[in-house]
Amino acid sequence: MGGRGGGVALQRAVSRRLVRLKGSQHRYATTQATGDGAYRNEAAVRGMVSEQVPMDICDLSTIHHPLGALDYQLPSQPADFERYKLSPTQLEHYWQHGFVANIPVLSEADCDRLCEELAAFQQPDLHPGHGLFHEFHRNQSGDPNNVLMHCLGHWRIQKVVEHHVNQTGFCSISRFSLPSSSLPPSLSLSLSLNGFHDLIFHPAITVPSAQLIAGEGRSPTSVRFWHDQLFCKPAAHGGNVAYHQDYSYWTRTTPMQHLTVHVALDDQSPENGAITYIPDMDSIKTVLEPDELARFEPVTLRLRRGEAVIHHPLSVHGSFGNRSPRPRRAAVVNFLADGTLSDSDDPLLGNTPPVARGQPVRGQFFPVVLDATHLS
Repeated sequence: MGGRGGGVALQRAVSRRLVRLKGSQHRYATTQATGDGAYRNEAAVRGMVSEQVPMDICDLSTIHHPLGALDYQLPSQPADFERYKLSPTQLEHYWQHGFVANIPVLSEADCDRLCEELAAFQQPDLHPGHGLFHEFHRNQSGDPNNVLMHCLGHWRIQKVVEHHVNQTGFCSISRFSLPSSSLPPSLSLSLSLNGFHDLIFHPAITVPSAQLIAGEGRSPTSVRFWHDQLFCKPAAHGGNVAYHQDYSYWTRTTPMQHLTVHVALDDQSPENGAITYIPDMDSIKTVLEPDELARFEPVTLRLRRGEAVIHHPLSVHGSFGNRSPRPRRAAVVNFLADGTLSDSDDPLLGNTPPVARGQPVRGQFFPVVLDATHLS
């Protein structure tokens, strides 16, 4: 399949209904207007996130530039962006198969930093900024033998966590108190939690996204942040993610000019539930029955810690469970092209105000992460 032929197949599939197989667990929270014009987080009402956020918690969605938490600097000259661009071979692979993999993004130290942050806010009672999540599932499968932690909105969360054990044997964390024995070892030091905020601006993912997001053969376009996700599978009993296409959850925005960046925080292999693709893009159908799925040849990637794979919004992908002795954690960043429109009068994400149908997706929660004029 030629590069352009693959791209045409990807675009042609937009006119078909999208794959969202049985067992897929993605659910987006919604918000509802209250009498005073404010918005309540329905995810909080359903118990997925904390109901309130203390006034002294900073919402990092108001800050649209990196804070220096990760080991990179933004390029300042057009020539500085070249090191992050995908090669012609990588571009062809994306348009032919729907993904391009093994893109180096994070250092070991950055991965350690993000895993520490993840541990700090993974338990709702431990982090007072938990109410900033758009959605949070400690175990989305509901099965204790197949655990999948999944959340959206962690880029917003920042809190300097300081604690000490007092004379009563309790540990104080900001305005919260809980038994010191319940604290994970990663909270033994003060932490400024903002690495996931800085990840969305990382040039190692924004520059390739600018090359891909507008469509095959088109000039790079400015990139906006859509939303983030975490998918965490613990060792020995990590859950699976059913095959799906990301755009099947994003039809509340139009046109389709999105993509997904999946960053491995642990080494990924078939043994611990690495991301898996069905690369035959000509075979996208409304629903894949089990006997039809058996005819495909899925490709399970091997990603080193800190590497990313970028995939098309129509790429059929999922992952198997983790029965290995190693965890499999991944940070996902979803982007859309600047100028993408809302196709709904409802909120696009939980705990955010609506963007009126037909209006560009922009504002506090959807910042520009790369201005394409810098690439010319």
